[in-house]
Amino acid sequence: MLTGPVAPCAGRLVAGTLLVHPHEPRRPAARAPPDSPHRSESRRPRARSTLMTTIGLIGAGNIGSTVARLAVAAGHDVVLSNSRGPETLDDLVAELGDHARAATAQEAAEAGDIVVVTVPLKAYREVPEEPLRGKVVIDTNNYYPERDGHIAELDDESTTTSELLQAHLPESSVVKGFNNIYFEHLLSLARPSGAEDRSVLAIAGDDMAAKAEVAELLDSLGYDAYDVGPLAEGWRYQRDTTAYAGVYVDGDDWEHPRPATPELLAEKLAAAQRYRDMA
Repeated sequence: MLTGPVAPCAGRLVAGTLLVHPHEPRRPAARAPPDSPHRSESRRPRARSTLMTTIGLIGAGNIGSTVARLAVAAGHDVVLSNSRGPETLDDLVAELGDHARAATAQEAAEAGDIVVVTVPLKAYREVPEEPLRGKVVIDTNNYYPERDGHIAELDDESTTTSELLQAHLPESSVVKGFNNIYFEHLLSLARPSGAEDRSVLAIAGDDMAAKAEVAELLDSLGYDAYDVGPLAEGWRYQRDTTAYAGVYVDGDDWEHPRPATPELLAEKLAAAQRYRDMA
């Protein structure tokens, strides 16, 4: 389920109907020019369900392995990869069981109906492009200059992390997600559809059909999806913003995460500040 937007015209999908909301962001959402490779019209049409499908994972660290656990529990197959080779994932695959296997990044990209890229941002150019053509790619990346080195266009905030990945994968549909929640909280806060204490997870993307697929996947994993708008609005829940990991924490109690309601996430997203504006 996709719930309310921050960007104008982002809307939420309910039974196939786009509901437009009037909330205005602090800055207008960027729109891709007609010849931009980021426009959804340039990508292959998709009309498949993510239900009971294969999730490819490029990266199998804390977030990747947690997504894999949730996916297997929901009945999906997962194909995991990392930079060190499939043999280093034997223990994780054994834990996950028959619905999981290890592979190279190329093979995980080829096998996945939806592919999760969860690598250090400095490695985003190593994500294979060709096998991801026409696919939905979920980007979990965050920018840490002390780890990733300085990236000029992120330092001057002229773009966002997920827009960098989208530029690297021009024929894929990138959706930003899973980046603003602590991996242990991601596992423990999952709830069945309709549960009163179900949390929302923020997503952003330039392709509404791709966001609908990701929302369906999130629903199977135990979360509702909150549509923040296009990729350009992904800065609102990047590292150190008010909508980052602390939105699932009451005060300093990281041992007992709290559900994030649409209203709470909307409040935190609206309060987000650019790094240059932070005290």
